[in-house]
Amino acid sequence: MKRKILVVEDDAALARVLCDNLTYEDFEVTLAQDGASALRTAEAVEPDLVLLDMMLPGISGLDVCDRLSRNPASSPAIIILTARNRKEDKLRGFRAGADDYVTKPFTLDELLARVRAVLRRTRPIDDTLVLGPLTFDFRHYSATCGEQPVSFTQHELEVLHYMSERSGRIVTRDELLQHVWGYQNVPVTRCVDNLIARLRTKIEDDPHHPRYIQTVHGDGYRLTPDR
Repeated sequence: MKRKILVVEDDAALARVLCDNLTYEDFEVTLAQDGASALRTAEAVEPDLVLLDMMLPGISGLDVCDRLSRNPASSPAIIILTARNRKEDKLRGFRAGADDYVTKPFTLDELLARVRAVLRRTRPIDDTLVLGPLTFDFRHYSATCGEQPVSFTQHELEVLHYMSERSGRIVTRDELLQHVWGYQNVPVTRCVDNLIARLRTKIEDDPHHPRYIQTVHGDGYRLTPDR
């Protein structure tokens, strides 16, 4: 799955350049142009990384950074973009929870290198999931038991991949419908529950008492691989 980046920038020309180039580099990009919308958007899309301008209308970039980083377990990585290059400004940014600090003007090559470095450090990609005797290879979207291939549908593998990147966290039905099925307006449907039931018959020793995909009643599901 594509890494998600939230660009928070009120300069329309710069925002367009950043969004276009990040999209070209195969990131999933969302734009917010003030502090309040940045916080709302971050909660809605759960970005892997936020490119955050310091000088924003309304809520300042520093306050946005502080609020986004309050829960280290679920907060995105944050790179601050600013024309301020004084040492004390950088220290304030890092104390607020920033992972990196890029001063304007910057080259796109430099920024992309910083983005990839921060993502490698804070959001390492694990392309393999092991559940009991089953091994899932998400680079090639395949599954094996020992050396024998096992049949899973594309949607089944996509759901497992999405949940494996959020192991131990609750994943809601609406979240899966949006990010795996691609619905913008979430319909009333049982397709997620039906797919989870099929997955359990394939990966669980006892589908009625699942070990790996647990139901969190009223919220969604949680994947708990072997440690």
